[in-house]
Amino acid sequence: RSSVCSRARLRLTTRLAMASLGNSGATSSPMVILAPKTKTKKKHFVQQKVKVFRASDPVQSVFMWGVNHSINDLNQVPVPVMLLPDDFKANTKIKVNNHLFNKENLPGHFKFKEYCPQVFRNLRERFGIEDLDYQVSLTRSPPVRSSEAQGEGLLLNSYDRTLVIKQISSEDVADMHSILSEYHQHIVKCHGSTLLPQFLGMYRVSVESEETYLIVMRNMFSHRLVVHRKYDLKGSLVSREASDKERGKELPTFKDMDFRNNMQKVYVSEEQKEKFMEKLNKDVEFLVKLKIMDYSLLLGIHDVGRAEREEEEQGDEPPNEEDAEAENGLAPAATVGSYGTSPEGIAGYMSSCKPLGPGEFDPYVDVYAVASIPGAPQREVYFMGLIDVLTQYDTKKKAAHAAKTVKHGAGAEISTVHPEQYAKRFRDFISNIFA
Repeated sequence: RSSVCSRARLRLTTRLAMASLGNSGATSSPMVILAPKTKTKKKHFVQQKVKVFRASDPVQSVFMWGVNHSINDLNQVPVPVMLLPDDFKANTKIKVNNHLFNKENLPGHFKFKEYCPQVFRNLRERFGIEDLDYQVSLTRSPPVRSSEAQGEGLLLNSYDRTLVIKQISSEDVADMHSILSEYHQHIVKCHGSTLLPQFLGMYRVSVESEETYLIVMRNMFSHRLVVHRKYDLKGSLVSREASDKERGKELPTFKDMDFRNNMQKVYVSEEQKEKFMEKLNKDVEFLVKLKIMDYSLLLGIHDVGRAEREEEEQGDEPPNEEDAEAENGLAPAATVGSYGTSPEGIAGYMSSCKPLGPGEFDPYVDVYAVASIPGAPQREVYFMGLIDVLTQYDTKKKAAHAAKTVKHGAGAEISTVHPEQYAKRFRDFISNIFA
């Protein structure tokens, strides 16, 4: 990469080092007051600590603090030559009491636990994500609540929109542990080229004896291109239609019947379709082997023409200043892609190295993106990846399958079927979404 990038990254490293110093919790000793003026100036950046890790929610603040702490700790640990079985069971825990130095931002007592740190470090590397970038994306500014968030669980986007932080249950943590070793092998085998979710870290945050489990994944959608339409496809047509309530949302999640009724198609080249189906087949075989079912293909569509029109309409309108001051006194997520020359997190180096035009994306950051073929009815960018891959075909599913068969008849295309049957139907449906 160009020297601009290297210089920018060096600046980022220095800034991070300063921020972590400012966050180390050391109280100023009386010596500082007696020291000559020049030295006091040098110490000035310690004042930054007040601003660090403040989110509107204590769980988020502790999460940011914990990720920062765990990455700094990992940096001190040499990368093992190979992962051992124990690494898939390991965890690190830290308990903090009477946290006086930063109490306006963090609760007085909290616990932070990271699961399988060496395994997730290895996965991040295989997905081409540097720990420093991961750390900045999650801790430079508070994560933002995602518009996808439904019901109780937290669903957040990192401030630069490259990562998703999802609240999961303790059962999901157990399920994740049960597949982690096979998942890691699969990622090694496919050299990180997969449609499966890219799992990057798993944590537990305890605040006031309430435990919150969080998993971090790469965002399947773009950090800069808006998704205008979205589908969740399972290859089943029974009860697979968006409800009226869903349709009322700003960005509804449409389903298989809607896809069919809208005459929707994905316009990509024959070569891209082959590449995509090859990845899909490998990933689905892996899921069948683990007796996993009920997963979906998440399809997001960015309409380039519409985005251009919307940009023109906004044209000279001044940006809305109300939200411009984020809680950390840092620029808000909306200014994504305009960081000047300083890379900030996973997508950061982009704007300093290569400004992107309408509908353009960087395949290293937007790894799930495919552009429509020239001559397609509309210029579009598609984001396609597999989601909900932790449901195993257990007794609960078997019972649901029996009940649905009674209701809809044995031949009906219901979504709760044996993993092999589910996979075959899913693949057949997905291979037909292409024009």
